[in-house]
Amino acid sequence: MRWHQLSGEAALTALKTRAQGLHAAEARARLAEHGPNVLAEGPRRTPLRLFIGQFTDFMILVLLGAAVISGLIGDFQDGIAIVAIVVLNAAIGFVQEYRAERAMEALKAMAAPTAMVVRGGEPVWVPAAEIVPGDVVLLEAGGIVPADLRLVEAARLKVDESVLTGESVPVEKVARLLHEETLPLGDRTNMAHKGTVVTYGRGVGVAVATGMATEFGRIAALLREAGAVKTPLQRRLGDLGRRLALAVLIICAVIFGGGLLRGEPPILMFLTAVSLAVAAIPEALPAVVTISLAFGARKMVEKKALVRRLPAVEALGSVTYICSDKTGTLTLNRMRVEEFLCDGAVARSPGAGGPWEALLTAMALSNDARADAGGAIVGDPTEAALYAAARAAGVEKPEVEKRHPRLAEIPFDPDRKCMTTLHADPAGGVVSFTKGAVEVVLEKTGRVLMASGEGAVAAEELLKAGERMAADGLRVLALATRRWPALPAAMTAEAVERDLTLLGFVGILDPPREEARAAVETCAAAGIVPVMITGDHPLTAAAIARRLGILADGEAVMTGQELEALSLEEFEARVEKVRVYARVAPEQKLKIVTALQDRGEFVAMTGDGVNDAPALRRADIGVAMGIAGTDVAKEASSMILLDVNFATIVRAVREGRKIYDNMRRFVKYAVTTNSAEIWTIFLAPFLGLPIPLLPIQILWINLVTDGLPGLALASEPEERDVMRRPPRSPREGVFAHGLGRHVLWVGPLMAALTLGAQAWYLAVGVEQWQTMVFTVLCLSQLAHVLAIRSERESLFRQGLLSNAPLLGAVTLTLLLQMATIYVPPLNDVFATVPLAPVELTVAVAVSSLVFVAVEAEKWLKRRSA
Repeated sequence: MRWHQLSGEAALTALKTRAQGLHAAEARARLAEHGPNVLAEGPRRTPLRLFIGQFTDFMILVLLGAAVISGLIGDFQDGIAIVAIVVLNAAIGFVQEYRAERAMEALKAMAAPTAMVVRGGEPVWVPAAEIVPGDVVLLEAGGIVPADLRLVEAARLKVDESVLTGESVPVEKVARLLHEETLPLGDRTNMAHKGTVVTYGRGVGVAVATGMATEFGRIAALLREAGAVKTPLQRRLGDLGRRLALAVLIICAVIFGGGLLRGEPPILMFLTAVSLAVAAIPEALPAVVTISLAFGARKMVEKKALVRRLPAVEALGSVTYICSDKTGTLTLNRMRVEEFLCDGAVARSPGAGGPWEALLTAMALSNDARADAGGAIVGDPTEAALYAAARAAGVEKPEVEKRHPRLAEIPFDPDRKCMTTLHADPAGGVVSFTKGAVEVVLEKTGRVLMASGEGAVAAEELLKAGERMAADGLRVLALATRRWPALPAAMTAEAVERDLTLLGFVGILDPPREEARAAVETCAAAGIVPVMITGDHPLTAAAIARRLGILADGEAVMTGQELEALSLEEFEARVEKVRVYARVAPEQKLKIVTALQDRGEFVAMTGDGVNDAPALRRADIGVAMGIAGTDVAKEASSMILLDVNFATIVRAVREGRKIYDNMRRFVKYAVTTNSAEIWTIFLAPFLGLPIPLLPIQILWINLVTDGLPGLALASEPEERDVMRRPPRSPREGVFAHGLGRHVLWVGPLMAALTLGAQAWYLAVGVEQWQTMVFTVLCLSQLAHVLAIRSERESLFRQGLLSNAPLLGAVTLTLLLQMATIYVPPLNDVFATVPLAPVELTVAVAVSSLVFVAVEAEKWLKRRSA
């Protein structure tokens, strides 16, 4: 079907729909027939594939091969035990990965785009995936076109089709039919295609194709992402894991060769070397990071922050600047008109007479807010405030609109900082109303309306009056009018917005959020600089910033005009002293982000409009507004605020720091304990000691001590000083802040205690020396995991119950270890013998020295701080 050759009515008829849209039942039937409006994805990983994937690691396959060899030579018990431990290990890995995938699917579903369609005559928001052919879709600036549409209405509609055509200039759209039979995609101006971006105006279209049947769907394979992006920490840990794996394999080869030279049985040495390699190679580190980030992202949703890209969770801990929009984020976005200037007088409530009546009429008509069925006003908060003030003064918008129906409009443009609507005048002709920033509207006016008639504009006096209102924290708008004999032929801002007559000013208050001030104080303690960016008057912005604690003495306010006049180099010299940007156009945000990044700062930037997208994409953390934000802004962002609150950004930074700290704890625990196992097995022959642990014991320690307690570290609460320390450098290494030193001395300490116990019990001729070695090493690792819960704070101050999952994991591991010693069937499997109470006490006492040593390390850190 060549939809561009059909009229709008014909397209509706062909799709068996109407301007009032489909009924809900018909939409459901068509969804079942055509399928969801989504692009086909690659095959998903089924639970079975996830489970099988746990066995694809080379070392696991070698271990399974070793188990088979054990069975073939008659050692069935060891072979079965090794297989059982490998399967248990795979089960734990499977559960964690499956939960992580489910968490990511839930996040993806929450971030799915929505669209406004007409169903049964009523406009409703629906998930874009539920749009079907025949749906009537409403388009507005900032939205992503959700399906291929034949436009039936286009009010100055422009669409960026560069994703399909490569053409960077937005295309102006029309609703009329086009006669040419074959037209290239870019010339079908009465069509809007899925995935393109509405940059200007409004429109209505009927969906003619969805999903893979769209133009976007036809080239979906070219547009599909190549793969998931790894976080910097994942990449660093992957590199570390490969280097450690090489070192471990060399050590295991030395152990195997040394054992053979000493006359040890080859199969025992082979299993020992392979088991140690499996236990000591930290191949799971990058996977644990993914799991931690996924669960962290899911927890952030509870704090009203939806993470779209996992690297953002890790990056939050490095943020040094938060550049935030004022309205709705730092303030309540519940605007109300507090003050009027009209007929030469300032008043808290409207007066009577011609100028006041004209001002209230302009407030009601030059306005896209509306009242819903319950009488509540919905729409842009500024326009809702004007609507409410006019209604409170007795000017009802629906009644005024009947007398003055809207004929045309020039929508608000952040570059012009104003909007104009044109209406029929009952007295004949046309009347236009323009509202916008005071200085902008005053430039376009030549007269002012007074009770005595029109007079000359005293621009300087009026500007001072506007500045006085702005200094009180009010957002000031000017309203003006002009009469026309007929609708202007050239419907452009240049032609319409000139020779205006000023009606007056309105001062609107948007009070600061209480929680925002506390969040600003938290930022100061955490070494983060909050910056306010607004389109408001500089005095208004400064007044709000001072109330919030963002602007202090000696810190600067910069206007968009001043910013425009500076080169990037000049701006970079001043950027770190500016705390408030006023009268800034959205595209100037990109210059602010670039300058801060060039100065070495790590920037989080908020935004909700189409023009914010480049800055959001450039920022280290782009933060989109979930309620009012455009689809384009959300697509460009790393994180979406579900409640549009500055305090939520700060809570997300806090959560990001905690998640990163917990990942570091896991790395510290895993690398230290693995190194202890390596040192124990590697050093024993050089000290004239037999192999300390059997292969099954090595694998058991890897399963129970590396697995459960290590993963439970992800539940560790934030440290008390998490927001009282400076941001982390994004270039920080894995072993920064003493982690490397800790690994270098605690791993050998564990090995020394374990080998010391082995040497002592061998010297006194005790039969259960290997059980003692097995128990000391296991309990040493449990003591270690309890001691590293905090970088500085003592466990006794934290309290054992402050991380219940970890306490549960340690308790369960301890019980399992005791079972291998005291449950007779397990004695045969693990080659253990029951320990006497005195021997168990000695094992606990020796392993507790690890806890004491790490607590002493933390005491020294606290003392030197």
